[in-house]
Amino acid sequence: MPRRHQVTDKQLDRIQAEPLQFLLREKAAVLTRSRRELVLYAIERLARSKADDAADRLEAFAARLEGDAGYAWAQVAWQAALDHNPHALEWYAKAADTPLTESQLEWRVRAGLRGQRWKDVLAAIQALPPELAREPTWRYWRARALRELGEKDAADGLLRTLAGQPTFYGLLASEELGQPYVPEWNGFQPQATDLERVRSYAGIQRALALYRVGLDNEALREWLWAIRGLDDRDLLAAAELAHQANVSDRAINTANRTVQLHDFAQRYPMPHRELLTQASRQWDMDEALVYAIIRQESRFMAEARSRAGAAGLMQLMPATARWVARQMPMQPFQVGMLTRPEVNIPMGTYYFRRVLDALAHPILATAAYNAGPARARRWRDDKPLEGAIYTETIPFNETREYVKQVFTNAYFYKHRLTGKPANLHQLLGTVPGRDSDTASFAANIP
Repeated sequence: MPRRHQVTDKQLDRIQAEPLQFLLREKAAVLTRSRRELVLYAIERLARSKADDAADRLEAFAARLEGDAGYAWAQVAWQAALDHNPHALEWYAKAADTPLTESQLEWRVRAGLRGQRWKDVLAAIQALPPELAREPTWRYWRARALRELGEKDAADGLLRTLAGQPTFYGLLASEELGQPYVPEWNGFQPQATDLERVRSYAGIQRALALYRVGLDNEALREWLWAIRGLDDRDLLAAAELAHQANVSDRAINTANRTVQLHDFAQRYPMPHRELLTQASRQWDMDEALVYAIIRQESRFMAEARSRAGAAGLMQLMPATARWVARQMPMQPFQVGMLTRPEVNIPMGTYYFRRVLDALAHPILATAAYNAGPARARRWRDDKPLEGAIYTETIPFNETREYVKQVFTNAYFYKHRLTGKPANLHQLLGTVPGRDSDTASFAANIP
């Protein structure tokens, strides 16, 4: 490119390190194309940590950015929404007709949810691409917006498309309609002929053989390939074979795939019952929530290890486990002991209890278990927030889905443990606002 249009690594590095300083030093009345690109990059970088400052600078540069100002406002608004900035919708409006990415569109909806601005929520969902708008998440929140705006019949029609599904938003929709989902624990049980038929599949045979000799990664690939396209009956037979082979993660995940025939006892097993009941009572924890955490963390695989080094049923990191061992206390302790259920369950339950005491709400504690206590606290609002809204506006995709799954798990375990209908709305509750902080918060919890 001609020299006057070139962008150097040095310029990019300087902007990445100090975007605000770059913007403050840029005084040119007319920006060349390359300078305009650098300004856009600096605004985007600044918005990631200081959206208000980025918006101030963008106001100063808007006229000089010509047709690119809308793109810049979209970037600022998106980052602001991720950071729960109350001005996000205002900045989305300044993006005008600028095409938005799917993530930017979804976070415009979430910005509306965060402020409970239901007209904005409805308008933002209507602006989603049709395929995206049909996803259960946005069907549910569209129904909620319609209800809040007084259009009950339209809302109920949307909720009925979700009700009866054993999913996070399916459960919430069922409750909204006054028809709570009640799982059948004596579901479909594969017969001997079903088991023999599925056991005869070459892929299933290879997978089980690989699991027996400890080649779990190779076994997983064989298993996933073998169950592609299986109907519900064969899926449940395969799940039972995995259960018999003591491969609980495959048993749960395979049973989870069924559409019409279900075996919820296979989906939500209760191994290590005595250990878990004892630990829950000792640390005054809801047993259903502890089961829910374990199911999500390890699928009850006692020797599960994450790439980051977390180990065991409740996936404790080594540093966290050492901290817990000192607090309980548990001596002697070595990290290798985390794969033993009789060690991991009490330690994990104790840690979750400490996090719950510090954060004072199960959703915050669950988010903290995945993303850390500091982030869970930072994601609160100034005022109390409906639990489902807090969950949907968690900015980390992994943590957002994790919390949804844990509370869906807890719904089913609550029902299985008590025999009584659970209520997901009650489980989610209301997340307290930031002004509820007390001096008792244990800042040293890892």
